[in-house]
Amino acid sequence: MKLYGLIGNPLTHSFSQKYFTEKFSAENINDCVYQNFEIKDLQKEIPILKNNAELYGLNVTIPYKSEIISFLDILSEVCKEINACNCIKINNGKWKGFNTDVIGFEKSFTQLLQPHHTKALILGTGGSSKAVAYVLKKLNIDFLFVNRNKNISDGIINYESVTTEIIKEYTIVINTTPLGQFPNGGAYPKIPYEYVSDKNYFFDLIYNPFKTLFLSKAEAMGAVIKNGKDMLAIQAEESWKIWTHKESDTSSCTL
Repeated sequence: MKLYGLIGNPLTHSFSQKYFTEKFSAENINDCVYQNFEIKDLQKEIPILKNNAELYGLNVTIPYKSEIISFLDILSEVCKEINACNCIKINNGKWKGFNTDVIGFEKSFTQLLQPHHTKALILGTGGSSKAVAYVLKKLNIDFLFVNRNKNISDGIINYESVTTEIIKEYTIVINTTPLGQFPNGGAYPKIPYEYVSDKNYFFDLIYNPFKTLFLSKAEAMGAVIKNGKDMLAIQAEESWKIWTHKESDTSSCTL
């Protein structure tokens, strides 16, 4: 039996196990199983997984997309550049790291992109934010990171600094934080939603719930909104291609 799975903490929000279980059933794949590995201590638990001969591939989610890098034997060029991995292919005991968030985000995000969407705010500075930044650079969209720190540095501002002028200038707002994710649906990034208009495009990497408060508040002010469901499906299929030796050019693995 070939074992695949998801590592992260917590995993109560994740649809990945359901997605791949249904995929295996629909495609009559009877020799594969997908399970969740809720990891609390990478240093203790990753070596155990590395000794599992049945393990062929893993997805990686919050909060380990950057921390997992030190456990990998080989990295794709994208992983090297952004220092974040969300997909691992295991072959002959070697763990090879890829990032399918990049292609998942790009394909999903660009569907609703308009000519006036030229600048973006990236909420959060974790592993997912690095994939988002990579895509925005490729699309020639200027961006600022927004985090909770009081200190402002080059390219990073805090939530208190998001003003009316910033919301009007940075018409794209992308949430890469877990704020609002199931089961904490009452949480949301604290930005001035009263300044949002129909010129804004709000994208949330969260897909559970389907519409977070972040998206609901923006939609109420006329903004275009999109959640992370399509991104999840695209990156999951890219992971499967990698695991089954059908690696795309954008995810090519190099030493």
